[in-house]
Amino acid sequence: MKRAWFALSLALALHVADEAANDFLGFYNPFVMMLRDVTLIQWLPTFEFGPWLAGLIAAVVVLLALGRFVTERGLAWLAIPLGALMLLNGCGHIGMSLYTQRLIPGVLSSPVLAACSVWLLARAIAKLRR
Repeated sequence: MKRAWFALSLALALHVADEAANDFLGFYNPFVMMLRDVTLIQWLPTFEFGPWLAGLIAAVVVLLALGRFVTERGLAWLAIPLGALMLLNGCGHIGMSLYTQRLIPGVLSSPVLAACSVWLLARAIAKLRR
């Protein structure tokens, strides 16, 4: 499971770089504002580039640091929601690109993120079944 954890951490780093390089917030923030206007979904946040990027970099660093402890059974429970969330993230980018019929920022790295998520989920589930 350790290799799958590191692979997902590096895939997330690649995904963050893809989003940052392609102005993800230029797509995300207006989309969230539109959702707030037409639905009752008021809790979705908007972000400024600096804090958004710093938070994502910190998350990747924490994931890489936790990778040392992945051999313990307790982190398998953390790997399942992490893998599921990253799978939804990757599939969300792909789905939104299909819906809008254009490449949204972050979609180029999304297949890698989704594949690594499935790998981590499979390894974590196998570890918990032992």
